[in-house]
Amino acid sequence: MTTVKAPPAAGLRSATAVVTLVAIAAAALGIGVRSTFGAHVAVDEPQYLLTALSLAEDLSLDISDELAERRYVPWGGEELPVQTEILADGSQISPHDPLLPIILALPMRLGGWVAAKATMALLAGALAALTLWTAVRRFAVPPKIATAGVAVAAAGAPLAVYGQQIYPELPAALATVAAVAFLGRRPWWFAWAVVALPWLSVKYVPVAAALAAVGLWRTRSRSLPVFFAAMGVVYLVVHRWIWGGWTVYATGDHFQGSGEWGVMGFAPDYAGRALRLTGLMVDQGYGLAAWQPAWLLLVPAAAMALRDRRPELLAPVAAGWLTAVFVAVTMHGFWWPGRQLVVVLPLALILILCWLDRTWKQVAAAALGLAGVVTYAWLAADGLAGRITWVARFQEVASPAYQAVKGVLPDYRRPGFWPLHVAWLAVFVLLFLLNLRKSHA
Repeated sequence: MTTVKAPPAAGLRSATAVVTLVAIAAAALGIGVRSTFGAHVAVDEPQYLLTALSLAEDLSLDISDELAERRYVPWGGEELPVQTEILADGSQISPHDPLLPIILALPMRLGGWVAAKATMALLAGALAALTLWTAVRRFAVPPKIATAGVAVAAAGAPLAVYGQQIYPELPAALATVAAVAFLGRRPWWFAWAVVALPWLSVKYVPVAAALAAVGLWRTRSRSLPVFFAAMGVVYLVVHRWIWGGWTVYATGDHFQGSGEWGVMGFAPDYAGRALRLTGLMVDQGYGLAAWQPAWLLLVPAAAMALRDRRPELLAPVAAGWLTAVFVAVTMHGFWWPGRQLVVVLPLALILILCWLDRTWKQVAAAALGLAGVVTYAWLAADGLAGRITWVARFQEVASPAYQAVKGVLPDYRRPGFWPLHVAWLAVFVLLFLLNLRKSHA
């Protein structure tokens, strides 16, 4: 990690203000788009909001009274999917970790679902600001390139979408960037950022472990290992006490037959899941590049980072990507694409910004990024007009940029995906190998 002389304070403050406002505006633009045609929030979102409401009103994780009173109807529709098991004492505790509901408890009490989503948009602004600062001050990215890159990423999917969706993805991304920003400078701030990740969701444990490992290697601290071990014990004890298992999934209705580890799949086909190594990037519906083609630049950027030895970025990005590949039950779900990767996308963005060391690279990134911004604007327009929602029919968006990109991407839900899959795999291998070599241009 490189710490560089600070750019002029006024210039960095202005750039920070720009990316913050862009991120907040892009996220807020999506608040009026429904999650499904029948609800403002859907799928897991109502569970987080009901828990937030229960915490605000009752200081309890038990949402049985909120469910009985149908508090969700104004924003979640007439019926919710059953997620909670009724426990022996009659309580129902949502199978989701509690940090996001804690963050949203006061906004939910004061302003309901709109205030909760507005709070998420403010967190999107904070994420953009911290990503910019980390890129410039920790990785020597030129301020103009960093400002443009962060603004483009914040104004496109999936960051803008999850900037208002009630999921832990964006707060987890903020914690991940904070950990990297504080690494080597403020060890205890770094430690608390890492600890926050599992409390947002147990699925972030691999990313937290990767960050912790890099931090311990960098600092050679004797106290941090003890701290992390103690926090791990606290996490397990609290989950056994409240949820009755090692994870929150122990109270989930869906996992009473299989056990809490069924969340990773009842009969996982890991060889089949390996297709996601490429599919998470180029699937025509759920791949990152379908909605923001500039994410394709992560492949050469990762190669350059490996060559230049940037473990503080590569290790968590690899952990997040491999979790999405081999641990997540599916790549195609009832949610907006890229959900499993959002936690590490700001670090992936910094990798890309570090790669933009030539004018031709910057021009290519600008063209690809603009296509993604256009697609997100079109999504928001179609969504506000009621033609699509965030989890239904979004692939019908009229964006010419998306339709053009979609035509060269494989659809992994159809049997004819192999030719395009192999072609993209070959492109990625070539780009990776070429960027492992030092450039003398």
